[in-house]
Amino acid sequence: MAIEISREVRQQAIASIERYFLETSGEKIGNIAAGGLLTFFLEEIGPVVYNQAVSRVQERMTTTISELDIEIHEDEFPYWRKVDSKKSRK
Repeated sequence: MAIEISREVRQQAIASIERYFLETSGEKIGNIAAGGLLTFFLEEIGPVVYNQAVSRVQERMTTTISELDIEIHEDEFPYWRKVDSKKSRK
C-alpha cells in the first residue's frame, strides 16, 4: 500500500526538508531534490512507520474491547436491591 499525502502536506514537508538541510549542514537543497528525498522516505521508510502505527492501534483496540464488559456492564435484577436498600435506611 503506497503512502500518499496531500499536495499541501507534500509542499510543507519539502519546505521542511529544505530548511533542515540549510540549518543543519549549511547546504541549500533544491525543491526537486527535497521532493525526491521525500518520495524516497515515503516509499522506503513510510511503511515501517505505518505498520507500527497499525500495530499500536490494534493493541489499543484489543485492550479496549477486552475491557468493554467492565466499562459498560449493567447489574442484572437491580430493582429489589434498590428497594431493600431504601428499606434498610429507614
